[in-house]
Amino acid sequence: MPEVTDFFAWLENTALASSIRQSLWLYPALEIVHIVGIVILVGGAFLFDLRLLGFAKNLPLKALSAHLLPWSQRGLLLIVPSGILLFMTNSRTLGIDPTFWLKMTLLVLAAINVLVFHRLLFKPLNHSENPHNKELSPAAKLSALVSISLWVAIIACGRLLAY
Repeated sequence: MPEVTDFFAWLENTALASSIRQSLWLYPALEIVHIVGIVILVGGAFLFDLRLLGFAKNLPLKALSAHLLPWSQRGLLLIVPSGILLFMTNSRTLGIDPTFWLKMTLLVLAAINVLVFHRLLFKPLNHSENPHNKELSPAAKLSALVSISLWVAIIACGRLLAY
């Protein structure tokens, strides 16, 4: 494990990480970008998941998906780079923090859930003749519950890392 801790030490000591830490405004700006990205990603995902669970049944799934999910993807464009930069500033501590690794594991599980949902569960709904009134499978509803649970846990881990 020395190579990993050496990497984290190197990462934390880069000029970029030092500049972010020493800047009066850069670290808080990155935190704001990260939080805005979370709001965009998770907000869209939550609204879509709630629709899958039976709320707002008057909204067609295909149209809601076409509107919300690209916003969630845009949120990722804010979250990933800002998260990497924030991690760099304190990588030695975060790199050995079990809460950080729990958060990363939950993120991987959330990505797998999204992949399974869109590859296996949502395609039949998208291609049905009347997706507006089609009853959702228990698997689709379970995927929505898993999604909501994972995102709440990921956000909780993120907040715990700040303390």
